[in-house]
Amino acid sequence: MTDEWQGRTLELDGAVISYSELPGDGPVIVYAHGLSSSRSADDRRGIIDFTPITESGRRFIRYDARGHGRSTGRAVPDDYLWDRLADDLLALADAVSPDEPIVVFGTSMGTGTALHAVAKRPDRISALVLSAVPTAWELRAAQAGLYEQFATAVETNGAEYLESMLENAPAVPIFADLEVEQFGPDIPEALQPSVFRGAARTDFPSRDIVARTTTPTLVLSWDTDPSHPVSVGAEVHSLIAASEFRVAETSAEVRTWGAAAADFVAALAER
Repeated sequence: MTDEWQGRTLELDGAVISYSELPGDGPVIVYAHGLSSSRSADDRRGIIDFTPITESGRRFIRYDARGHGRSTGRAVPDDYLWDRLADDLLALADAVSPDEPIVVFGTSMGTGTALHAVAKRPDRISALVLSAVPTAWELRAAQAGLYEQFATAVETNGAEYLESMLENAPAVPIFADLEVEQFGPDIPEALQPSVFRGAARTDFPSRDIVARTTTPTLVLSWDTDPSHPVSVGAEVHSLIAASEFRVAETSAEVRTWGAAAADFVAALAER
C-alpha cells in the first residue's frame, strides 16, 4: 500500500479490527476479503487489481476481518459466522461513514458478510459488489466438511501441516497460469480451528431474505472452482432484481474486477 493509506483500528466486542483508509470523496467503498486472507495476503496474491478504485478519487477502506491479518479475535467459532462478521462490517461502516451509506465490495467470505449486512441494515449500504460467490444453501455442506477437516488438521498436527496440505492441493484451473505465492492462512494458529469451524457452520441468509434485497448489486463469479460455483452466483443474481451478473473465464478477467467495481459505482453515482 502507498504512503497515502492511513492505518486505523476499531475496538469491538472480542476483537480489534485493523483497517486502512485511502482518503477521497464519497461514496465510501469498503472491501471485505475472503476466508484466511487479509489485506497483506490479497496484495501478495494480486488476483484482483484495486488500482482503478484507488485512482478513482473515492474514499476506499480495506480491513482485516476479525481473527485475520492484523485484526485480533478470540477462539470462539460463533464469532466467525458470516452473520457475526456482518455486525463487524456494519460497525465499521458506522465508524467511517456515520452519515452516508457505504458501498461494500466483498470476496467469498466477504460476499457472505455483505449479504448478511444488507439484510440487517439495508439503509447503511448503497451498493453491493459480490465477487467470488462461495458455496451456499444446499451446496454448503461439502464445503463445511472441508473446513472441519482444516480445523482438525491444525488441532492434531499444527498449522504447518495444514499449510503443507494447501500448498500441495491442485490449483483452481482458472488460476493455473498464475505464479501466485503459496502461503498458509493469515490467521494465528491458536485461532485457526475456531475460524474454520465458524466458516463450516455459516451460510448465506435464506433465499427469501436475499430476494428482498433492493440494493443495486454487481455479482461476479469465476469459473472452474467448486468452492465458488458459478451456479450460486447465478442464483444470487436471479434473486436480486436490481443486479448485474458477470462470469470470468480467465485469471486476466478476474484481475479486472477492481475496474468493474469502480465503473459500477461511478455509473450509480451518475444516475
